[in-house]
Amino acid sequence: MSDTPGSKQNTAAFYGQAVASFAVAMAATAIGIYQLSADAWVRGFLAIAVLYLVTSSFTLAKVIRDRQEGATGPAPVPAPSYTSFEKR
Repeated sequence: MSDTPGSKQNTAAFYGQAVASFAVAMAATAIGIYQLSADAWVRGFLAIAVLYLVTSSFTLAKVIRDRQEGATGPAPVPAPSYTSFEKR
């Protein structure tokens, strides 16, 4: 990530690493559940639990990001502009 003040853009390498890490983790979990020597309903339960964990993690990350962005306060209100037909 860039350390430039005011810059909130991630680098392409950071984005790629995050996507690759997520894909590897999901694939490893899916393979592990598939190879598990248990009944089908147990594997199904674990698969649904993993999907629930992933979706709730995305929601939590979004809530934290929104709270951090909101902590800086509301955007400043621009000064009113007057046209030639309004009194000053």
